Amino acid sequence: MKQKIVYIGLAADILHEGHINILNIAKKYGTVIVGLLTDEAIVTYKSLPFLSYSQREVVLKNLKMVSQVIPQKTLDYSFNLEKIKPNYVVHGNDWRKGVQQKVREKVIKVLKKWGGKLIEPDYTKNISSSLLKKNISKSGITNEQRKLKLQRLIHTKKLVRVIEAHSGLATLIIDNLNIYKKQEFLEFDAIWSSSLTDSTLRAKPDNQSIDYSTRINGLNDILETTLKPIIFDGDNGGRLEHISYLIKNLERIGVSAIVIEDKKGLKKNSLFKNQSESHQENINEFCKKIKKAVSSKVSNDFMVIARIESFILGKSLKDALTRAEKYSIAGADAILIHSKEKTPKEIFRFAKVFRKSRYYKPMIAVPSTYSKTYEKDLIKNGFKIVIYANQLLRASYKSMNETAKKILMHKRSYEVEKNITSIKDILSLIKT
Repeated sequence: MKQKIVYIGLAADILHEGHINILNIAKKYGTVIVGLLTDEAIVTYKSLPFLSYSQREVVLKNLKMVSQVIPQKTLDYSFNLEKIKPNYVVHGNDWRKGVQQKVREKVIKVLKKWGGKLIEPDYTKNISSSLLKKNISKSGITNEQRKLKLQRLIHTKKLVRVIEAHSGLATLIIDNLNIYKKQEFLEFDAIWSSSLTDSTLRAKPDNQSIDYSTRINGLNDILETTLKPIIFDGDNGGRLEHISYLIKNLERIGVSAIVIEDKKGLKKNSLFKNQSESHQENINEFCKKIKKAVSSKVSNDFMVIARIESFILGKSLKDALTRAEKYSIAGADAILIHSKEKTPKEIFRFAKVFRKSRYYKPMIAVPSTYSKTYEKDLIKNGFKIVIYANQLLRASYKSMNETAKKILMHKRSYEVEKNITSIKDILSLIKT
């Protein structure tokens, strides 16, 4: 008699007792085929897995209960089920509620077409990949794992969402924040280490008055409080002779990428209207800086990102495109095209042409001034990373200012209590 086919959909990021229980149960019903969720499928309902698809595949293929492993490219099982037409699908009963509830309903509907059956063993209590990840996060992450994570996110997600964090507390907030909206899992994927916020936090002007050593030391608080990758705002990278030391220091502590801009001389913030004292670096000279940065890195996973200031300085689309291609040829891993316009029209014009270039690299947008732009429109125009570069610092300034005013006005703090977080809630974020 032909053995019956059993299908199991698994993420299997961290193999645990619950997975083994389900696989043993499935094996009793027939030949087990595992639909291993790809990274792209997993990030639609939770964070990027620690292990890559190929790493997870090797583990499952070496389990005696598993006869075959195939990719499941979406959270929806339908494509694989229609192709295999299994007699059974096995899944723990935990998916009757929550983000996978509708997935379950569709599985039942598809199985009915050929008389297949859904088997739902009791979920193994007190064990899950998410719980194990929390425990692992207490131990931290290696620098190599952190560096690689940004590259994996770029290859996996439609848009990598990055936000500025200016302190360990800000990073803790980001690290603990995720929401489900219309069956979509939303979180910030990476941290932006901003020179603007680093300077402002120390009451210094945004003109590289805070040296790289001070900024790198400040990164320790962020690196200790998150497993997310870090993108470092390197301004213009400093002198050509010194950039290799900057790259090596950033790599050593586990930063995933540096952004260097093609301005020269004393920095002036790009969002100021008057840029008359700002000057753009000669293309060939900036290409030397990119090449030096690329040749200085130890790991291929560390990214060197070129930031183009042509639009900031009132130059043409042609100038921006020429620079993008030259910087790409010089070795830049991605291109940040900057703009201070209130709409994204000029960066979208840039994107339309650059996407067709043989020297195309992933594009990055920083919508500080064109903040009405939705992420879906950035994706539509080919952008791969969005950086929310200063919103958290700006929010903290407004809140602190208003709170201090109210205390002065009322000559007591009672009136502000309803608008501020309790000490207990803040302390609960900090792991002991």
